Amino acid sequence: MEPRRSPASIILALIPAIALTIGVPFANQVEPRIFGLPFLLDYIVLWILLTPAFMFCVYRLEHRQ
Repeated sequence: MEPRRSPASIILALIPAIALTIGVPFANQVEPRIFGLPFLLDYIVLWILLTPAFMFCVYRLEHRQ
């Protein structure tokens, strides 16, 4: 059975990609430092860690019955 592609699942899948491409120039700052790392690195790590949660939500939206 082919999974359903809802607009919500497409938007959820695009959020991390947009945050990691378009959001990076806006987060490009050295200060504040979080855990001793520049803010940009923390921003990227945060989105890398959040991406599986977004993809899980997409999966659940597409495979609900």
